[in-house]
Amino acid sequence: MGGAPTDALAPFYEQTLQWTACGDLQCTTARVPIDYADPAAGSIDLALNRLPASSGEAVGSLLVNPGGPGASGVEFVSAGGSERVSERVRDRYDLVGFDPRGVQSSAPVTCLDDAAKDELLSRDFDFSTDAGIEEARAAYRALGEACAENTGSLLGHVDTVSAARDLDVLRAALGDESLTYLGYSYGTSLGANYAELFPDRVGRLVLDGALDPRLDAAEVGRQQAVGFENALRAYVEDCQGGESCPLTGSVDEGMAQVAELLDRARRNPLETESGRPLTATLAFYGIAFTLYDDANWGVLTDALTQALRGDDGTFLLYIADLYNERNEDGSFASNKTEAFTAVNCLDGAPSSDPAQMSAEAAQVREVAPTVASFFSYGGVVCQDWPYPASGSAGPLTAPGAAPIVVIGTTNDPATPYVWAQGLAEQLESGVLVTWEGEGHTAYGRSNDCVADAVDGYLLEGTVPEDGLTC
Repeated sequence: MGGAPTDALAPFYEQTLQWTACGDLQCTTARVPIDYADPAAGSIDLALNRLPASSGEAVGSLLVNPGGPGASGVEFVSAGGSERVSERVRDRYDLVGFDPRGVQSSAPVTCLDDAAKDELLSRDFDFSTDAGIEEARAAYRALGEACAENTGSLLGHVDTVSAARDLDVLRAALGDESLTYLGYSYGTSLGANYAELFPDRVGRLVLDGALDPRLDAAEVGRQQAVGFENALRAYVEDCQGGESCPLTGSVDEGMAQVAELLDRARRNPLETESGRPLTATLAFYGIAFTLYDDANWGVLTDALTQALRGDDGTFLLYIADLYNERNEDGSFASNKTEAFTAVNCLDGAPSSDPAQMSAEAAQVREVAPTVASFFSYGGVVCQDWPYPASGSAGPLTAPGAAPIVVIGTTNDPATPYVWAQGLAEQLESGVLVTWEGEGHTAYGRSNDCVADAVDGYLLEGTVPEDGLTC
């Protein structure tokens, strides 16, 4: 448990935030120690922004994390993500975005230059050979070395537990006795770790699109592959029910056509209008990104039509660039990729033993044959990471915490529904709300049933019925 802040941490907990106007919002920074085991060893500044309660009489702060790891909460609040939070909640709460340590405007993890990053994000590695595995290992070793050189010692302290401790400093600096928090996707891991560390400071926590902390990295990859396979299958079935679907025959035959497209892009990348080839990796990014929201299924149909009927990867490449936050000039709008890798390698890396990775890859192929190659051999990414993993898989129970609302979407590709079931089950005060729907996360993009359950909890403290299905 977190307990009372030590004397060494008192300056961080007792700091006064200096807010300044930044457009229609307010902005500030908060200081946190790089290493909580040695608070005097140095500090960094975390970026925050705030949309004040529209009533002018805030009951407190609602901190928001949009996921990742690596997504910017500051960007979420400033770029319209706040609209996912209902107007009635925004009327009562100051909505506070923050960039976790190592992310975007908070001492960002910095690694490769844009050209090298672009190359890494587009590469297809052949994991069927020892030479291919070594090639991938060398590429990620170079990434880690660049991250260490350009980021410094913070690279060893961007783990989720440290970020959760930061969250408690932010709570105190904002003047809130307990934490009110909305975390999406990876943000659920951040929130659950907070609850485990500081159960007595849990106010109203909403964890939407949950991760299951009991799963090791290999099992996370396997189950996520199943999630994307199922979401893709749902898309194919819907597409084939329309009039202009490029995928013919049965659903199985449509899935096979997508698999063949990915295999073809691996053998011979598709040409695009920009001259940049569409590799299999980039094609998968383009397909996967549209599966996060079924409102984008029509976009995927257009992109697949262009690729399958015109042998043109332009549209899929455009979507992949959106996913990777790559600008037209080859620069990147964020450090999402770097932060994602750095946090995950510290939180617990999968095995890098070639025999074990091969066996795990075979298991993934059995349950998710279309997308399996993109969820296998992840151990090479962290094999030579400059800092050893400081976290490991294990249950989070948060004994004594106030009720915590966990939301799961039944066909969520990125955070499969079973993860929400698992997190709600292991948290002693976990309450599960289910949305029977497609896509990633639910609150702000689903229906009134989910919105009413979350809003009633945040505004009135009314805990939804455990097992509520919307």
